[in-house]
Amino acid sequence: MFKKLRNRFLIVNLVSISIMMLVAFATIYTITYQNVQRETNMELYKVSDFYHSPYNSSKMPRGQGQGSGTGGNTVSSSSSDSFPSDAMGGDNGGPGGDPNSPPARSVSFMIKTDDQWKITDTHSRFDMEDTFYTEVLQKVDQNKVGDSERQTGQFTLDGTDWAYVVDPSGDGHMIVFIDVTAQQGILTNLIYTFAIVGLVMLIVIYFLSRYFANRSIAPVREAFEKQKQFIGDASHELKTPLAIINTNADVLLANQEDTIANQAKWLHYIKSETERMTGLTNDLLYLTQMDDSRSTMIHAKFNISDAVESIILPMEAVIFEKNISLDYNIEPNLTVHGNSEQIKQVILILLDNAVKYSGPKGAVNVTLQKQNNDVMLAVSNTGEGIAPEHLDRIFDRFYRTDSSRARKHGGHGLGLAIARSIVDQHKGELYARSVVGEGATFYVRLS
Repeated sequence: MFKKLRNRFLIVNLVSISIMMLVAFATIYTITYQNVQRETNMELYKVSDFYHSPYNSSKMPRGQGQGSGTGGNTVSSSSSDSFPSDAMGGDNGGPGGDPNSPPARSVSFMIKTDDQWKITDTHSRFDMEDTFYTEVLQKVDQNKVGDSERQTGQFTLDGTDWAYVVDPSGDGHMIVFIDVTAQQGILTNLIYTFAIVGLVMLIVIYFLSRYFANRSIAPVREAFEKQKQFIGDASHELKTPLAIINTNADVLLANQEDTIANQAKWLHYIKSETERMTGLTNDLLYLTQMDDSRSTMIHAKFNISDAVESIILPMEAVIFEKNISLDYNIEPNLTVHGNSEQIKQVILILLDNAVKYSGPKGAVNVTLQKQNNDVMLAVSNTGEGIAPEHLDRIFDRFYRTDSSRARKHGGHGLGLAIARSIVDQHKGELYARSVVGEGATFYVRLS
């Protein structure tokens, strides 16, 4: 069940994070794409405006320049007669630049056509073959070109990405092309980066989610196991008195004609087990109330020295009858903030346990003293003591270090659990220290 719960948590977490990552990456990519397209169009319009200017007087003849290429990647090596761009070391109109050079930072060229899309003129700072102009012109989406508005587009030819703008004119069209391979490379690399980063993040998030899911489920699993244990223990505790009551009732029914006086012992057994069940159910109800955060117990400052003495004094006779010595040292007039009746119940539980498990001719010692700003109550006894592996669990409900011995003393294993709940509600501390074979001491720290 918990494995399915963990896997469901992991799936929901990974799906949610994946959707958020996709939305974030898509947003970043869309913004970057729009910026790249905007810059590309601005550069296209700038080059197009240049070609619309009166440059014909200084225009180079077609084919001028050294070197050739079919992809537009071979730059002319001529110096004074070439048209250097910004990327080639000179600003247009600036020192070392040619005012007739188009203001492009990348490879660019222009094609003029008539209204039938036949080439009438070309202009380029690079030496290109006529077949190249024909190929790029065929890539232009001629069907979308209007009569008055500029039309932009992009295509790929021989591994090079080109962007173009078509300017309709009265007798044909002028198409300007620029190389945008670098810009498209940025977008492609961005996709790859997102994919790799997203995959790595999902792997890291998976293991982190798995780790935190296990940690989150651990308290739930522990509470579930405690609940199962609690139900089993409570059922077991109730099962025994119910069985005794049922058996004794059968005996009474089998002797219906006998007098009540003759059947009195069976009735006493029933009454005894009924009282035991009543005590158990009262303890369970009390624990439930203590666990309820809406408990309305009134807390006030009270004299804990008097509270401890009020519990010890009535028990002196009982302890004496069991041949157990009792020694106590109560510092007078110590006060704490809390509920006096609940604290008295804690003292009674600890003192009762100390007497039960002190052993024949044992000794019980109770001390109450000021310790810094707190009050420390210590209840110790001689006896078998508590093994270290049991010290952390003796405050659990129904937990017993020795079940048979505990039943002999009439306990349900709820006393220390009730004491811990009360002390926790008072924001105090209850713990035990023990040496096996010598005895145990229970400490209550209150402020």
